[in-house]
Amino acid sequence: MFTKNESAIEWSGEIDQQRTRSFIPYGRQWVDEEDIAAVVEVLKSDWLTTGPIVEKFENALAKFVGAKYGVSLSSGTAALHAAMHAAGISPGDEVIVPAMTFVATANAVVFEGGIPVFADVDPNMLLIDPTKVEEKITSRTKAIVAVDYAGQPCHYDGLREIADRHGLILIADACHALGAEYKGRKVGTVADLTVFSFHPVKSITTGEGGMVTTDDPNLAQRMRIFRNHGITSDHRQRQADNSWFYEMAELGYNYRLTDIQCALGLSQLKKLPKWLVRRQEIARQYDHAFSSLSEISPLEVRHEVSHAYHLYVVKLGIERLKGNRAQVFASLRKEGIGVNVHYIPVHLHPFYRHRFGTKMGDCPFAENAYERIISLPIFPLMSNNDVDHVISALGKLMEVFGR
Repeated sequence: MFTKNESAIEWSGEIDQQRTRSFIPYGRQWVDEEDIAAVVEVLKSDWLTTGPIVEKFENALAKFVGAKYGVSLSSGTAALHAAMHAAGISPGDEVIVPAMTFVATANAVVFEGGIPVFADVDPNMLLIDPTKVEEKITSRTKAIVAVDYAGQPCHYDGLREIADRHGLILIADACHALGAEYKGRKVGTVADLTVFSFHPVKSITTGEGGMVTTDDPNLAQRMRIFRNHGITSDHRQRQADNSWFYEMAELGYNYRLTDIQCALGLSQLKKLPKWLVRRQEIARQYDHAFSSLSEISPLEVRHEVSHAYHLYVVKLGIERLKGNRAQVFASLRKEGIGVNVHYIPVHLHPFYRHRFGTKMGDCPFAENAYERIISLPIFPLMSNNDVDHVISALGKLMEVFGR
């Protein structure tokens, strides 16, 4: 137990002997027997990759979000890369991205020879700020990437107005936001291209995998070719046509998702609605518990959105604490609570500093937030006892560190 006279960084993390608890990660997959059976069925079939289950998964997810087309890829990063390619990003083109995101968002721009231009975020939600986007537009700007940080949709009306006025492509990095809604519309239809991830900590998983949804058939076809070495037909199509002939029309990559993975994704997708409800329930429990703690501030959520809560991020009131974020992080880890930090602002990573000359001070809101944010465990398999344990441990820690 915590006491006022002990440093949390030295706290041993002992728990009540009547309560036995394993490590609680910030996120994890939930794979059940139905999922396993779906994968086994494919393993016994004639198709392990580039088969019929790929198309079924693409169609099912596109239908779920309300888009016309879905193009599956081998990872969320591959999906981002394909979206940049489909958008026509080429050497020298500028693409505006938020500073507060995972490096893959900006890396995908660089893969195509583009220049990522970092825009600052709203300090209360950590979503890209449309006014900051407007400031960054030049004659070389080709696209805007909106990142639905933590699972909350960006301010798409504002971003769409800017994109349309300047003739830019709007890309949604919704890797956190499958199932989220913006003004009654599911994320997946509010941008020209929307990217999802199926990494194990995301809303559903295929092990590794991603998908891009769009209503534009030309963009969808360009991504299908791109994921298949730049070849205009795949093995299944050629077999159906009793043909061996294929042509490589452009330079592409082997970014295909397998039937094995898509079978898992299809099975998981059926459970997504109830999993979203559970994530939102946990978030409400956290919101209620932290409303009376001045040292902890959950991120603001706008009333017109339905939050997918891939992450539950709080900002620590460092000015009101005797310790810092590193000490809070270490102490919670000792308690078996797998907190994390999302993210180091991308423009502060050595690669971007050296290649593009970015520096501290470029995006002050993102930089300030980074010093105080911490991600708490949130995933559907969490029990209420797990949630209570996180709340209790964090509350006691604030007592130790409180001024």
